Amino acid sequence: MNDMKCIDADRAERGARRGRDGSRRHAGGGVFAKGFPGGGGRGWGMGPDGGGFGGGGARGGARRKRLFDQAELQLLMLALIVEAPRHGYELIREVEALSGGEYAPSPGVVYPALIFMEETGLIAPAADEASRSKAFAATERGIARVREQEDSIAELKGRLSALLEQRDRIDPAPVRRAFHALKTAVFDRLSQEGTDRDFILKVADVIDDATRTIERI
Repeated sequence: MNDMKCIDADRAERGARRGRDGSRRHAGGGVFAKGFPGGGGRGWGMGPDGGGFGGGGARGGARRKRLFDQAELQLLMLALIVEAPRHGYELIREVEALSGGEYAPSPGVVYPALIFMEETGLIAPAADEASRSKAFAATERGIARVREQEDSIAELKGRLSALLEQRDRIDPAPVRRAFHALKTAVFDRLSQEGTDRDFILKVADVIDDATRTIERI
């Protein structure tokens, strides 16, 4: 019996210790981000690389400098919710689309941000939402915040557009398409009846001319 009492007391002490630690973490900043009511300090979801609510990823697993800080990603998400009620996964897809697939915030930073914005009255569950994965709509307070920050929101979206433009500048997809079309045309013509040595040499000359033109660009 005394052993059981010792075990219960030990469990109670560990539970109380966890509660005190959680309270200190919440008091130290929690999810509050600079620029939002009650904000300040490092936020919930902050990774070892300082990714915070701006955490997300370059495609292909490459590490990239953080694109947004906590408050910036929250503001961008709020602006997208003002445009139309959205689920968390829809916000991730929309941000990814705006960057041309070059950046997407992780669920581990999006959903805590949604919880925070709901708790601070910037968003609320959309009407008639009965599913577990609820969509959020902007409140009057959230709409007012977006109107106040229109210039900042435009700049944030500009960062995503810049990623899209950079990808388009260096994406070799048009070259791959043209090369594939050339290969298909060449082998299609070579497989036809009546192909002789002279025709093959003419095709080779055309390809050689194209090669020399590319080298002079």
